[in-house]
Amino acid sequence: MEQKQITTPHAPVAIGPYSQAIRYGQFIYTSGQIPLDPGTGEIVGDDVQTQTHRVLQNLQAVLESAGASLKSVIKTTVFLTQMSDFQAMNTVYAGYFTGTAPARSTVAVAELPRKALVEIECIALVAD
Repeated sequence: MEQKQITTPHAPVAIGPYSQAIRYGQFIYTSGQIPLDPGTGEIVGDDVQTQTHRVLQNLQAVLESAGASLKSVIKTTVFLTQMSDFQAMNTVYAGYFTGTAPARSTVAVAELPRKALVEIECIALVAD
């Protein structure tokens, strides 16, 4: 099997030596998305709900460029700088994953790039 790099201008460009996503066979592995505006490269919002919306919009753009969608997601990992933001993040998250929600892990971390409050990565399965 061959790896295929996934890129889209509709999500923030990578701010380091990594790909927005990699497709390997029927799987898409995204890099973690933080709440960067794809046009400006700046953090969007100063609360976890606004930032979660932007993060999920960025993930959606990456997945769509690979021929997938949020409905294709089978696993997510959410990173929060404050576990006290869990419920607020979860409320926004639930609006994007309707129907059968993907498996998920949520982890509290000391800090995220650019002082973001939330970062989310995912694995999606696409049918050929």
